[in-house]
Amino acid sequence: MPGKSRKVAVALAASASIALLATACTGQSDTGASDDASKETTINFWHAWSAPGEVKGVKDLVAGFEKAHPNIHVNVVGNMTDDKINQALRTGGDKAPDVISSFTTNNVGKFCSSGALVDLNPFFKKAGIDPETTFPKAMNEYTQFDGNRCTAPLLGDAYGLYYNKTAFQKAGIKSPPKTWSQFEADAKKLTITQGDSYKQLGFMPDYHGWESTTEHYLGQFSPTYFDSSGKSNIAKDPAFAAGFTLQKKLVDELGGYKKLETYRSKLGDEWGPKHPFHTGQVAMQLDGEWRLGMAVDAKPDFEIGVAPLPVPDNQADQYGKGYITGTITGIAATSKKQNAAWELVKYITTDTDAVVNFSNAIHNVPSTLAALKSPKLKYDPRFKTFLDIAANPNSTTSPASINGGVYLVTIQNFGYDYESGKVGDLKAGLKKTAAQIDTDIAQAK
Repeated sequence: MPGKSRKVAVALAASASIALLATACTGQSDTGASDDASKETTINFWHAWSAPGEVKGVKDLVAGFEKAHPNIHVNVVGNMTDDKINQALRTGGDKAPDVISSFTTNNVGKFCSSGALVDLNPFFKKAGIDPETTFPKAMNEYTQFDGNRCTAPLLGDAYGLYYNKTAFQKAGIKSPPKTWSQFEADAKKLTITQGDSYKQLGFMPDYHGWESTTEHYLGQFSPTYFDSSGKSNIAKDPAFAAGFTLQKKLVDELGGYKKLETYRSKLGDEWGPKHPFHTGQVAMQLDGEWRLGMAVDAKPDFEIGVAPLPVPDNQADQYGKGYITGTITGIAATSKKQNAAWELVKYITTDTDAVVNFSNAIHNVPSTLAALKSPKLKYDPRFKTFLDIAANPNSTTSPASINGGVYLVTIQNFGYDYESGKVGDLKAGLKKTAAQIDTDIAQAK
């Protein structure tokens, strides 16, 4: 999902929607699938897209389904937040959704464990569709929790590196960095100071720097967030310490937290044309696939380069991977038309042409392996970087949790304290953070 609505949706996962999902629907995942999907029927589909082009893309997607299934009519309701969806899933009724889509993958654990959405595994099995060979590995992972596949991927987002080719040439850098040590050297080489500030900053490393969140950094280190018993692994898996150390080193070497934050406070809005990458104030940017269109539309006075994010030096052979997230869809446990609802879910998530056409319409990454290779995809050649990242089996995501994205917020908050110097002992900080995550999950259970 490009643009502001994705970012807002992710932020909401850490606030209001968490409270609502905690008391979400009590419907059972093994009820209701007794309707005859071959009979004339109408189902309700609630989604969160709101931009005109996106709404049209959804409308066309549904029109394609109705053409293939003339007996199933779909009542589409757009611009629905997770809060509104959760309330409707809890109450049910004729006007409630039979099928929902959400931008918040962090809520999959709650959707599944609460029974708000039905387990799709029996539906996939009956249809003879193997999710593991249909969807990219990371997308297959973030749509299930504890063996319950209560959602399916509906297009995705992949994170990569945008770079200013003109600035690279001026700095004598011939190609985008593949390892973090190369990235660190390039970021310093691209930084041009101006008094107490910067004429050009190689990279804004701060965790408040738009998409440079802890999970996006850490994704390149392929961390294991939880151990086999479900306990937080961040104090034990060296990937976490390596990720935090790398980011803090960048902060210190590029001018220090205070200087960087002062500069950041004067930069343009993430979603407007004055984004600092568009204006040349920042030479490299960690961002999702949607940034390409936004950057091109801003008509910068330099050539835009796109590449995968760097990887740790000891994982150089995995260069090309990235962090993956995306939109999810599922069937309401309160729906009395689950078989008809499944026909819609199956079509929009597994029909190759449907997925390709929807991707072309809203410029997100296709969510099936077949669609990622389709010759019918239309895109800027640079967009292929994100298609490759999505298809890469080494690409990562954040695992589902019973309390949604709370653990990610806890890790992010530790990141703020560590980068600013408020916490100096990384090892002790990670141990304390792990304990907090375990406490929160125990309470949620």
